[in-house]
Amino acid sequence: MPSSNTNEFGLLLFGTARAWRTKLDQRLRPLGLSQGKWRTLIHLSQGGNKLTQKEIAERMGIEEPTLAGLLDRLQDDGWIERRESPSDRRCKIVHLQRGSKPVLDKIFNTAHGLRHELIEDVPPDDLEACIRVLTQIRKRAEEPAASTKKSNGRRSVASRN
Repeated sequence: MPSSNTNEFGLLLFGTARAWRTKLDQRLRPLGLSQGKWRTLIHLSQGGNKLTQKEIAERMGIEEPTLAGLLDRLQDDGWIERRESPSDRRCKIVHLQRGSKPVLDKIFNTAHGLRHELIEDVPPDDLEACIRVLTQIRKRAEEPAASTKKSNGRRSVASRN
């Protein structure tokens, strides 16, 4: 039988991620950045500066119409440009503009400062263990449904629920 800590793990994980994003959002808001804007810019910067609108929406876990509004605002700010895909004219590829570099620097510097503040008292071994465990859980959660039924002869998390 799982311990009460195990039963609360998902809620704690979700709550921690939400609290972290909220705190970062509070620090970036004075720069005119909503959570939607800064998250979109981060995904673009990590995606090689050439992601389709569909890819960005999938990475962010939002619907494409929601993303379209964010992209309109980012384009109005001069931080991105949407171009037709050379291989599929129905699809738009989003490119970061040179003007986005200073705002991305501010986002990453603010995020780095917050990360340092939040984990500075966590012992390095505990942090390494946490990263290993979260990586393992994320990989399993991202597996296709057919793969999650059995894992090494054990029932997976998905099949226990």
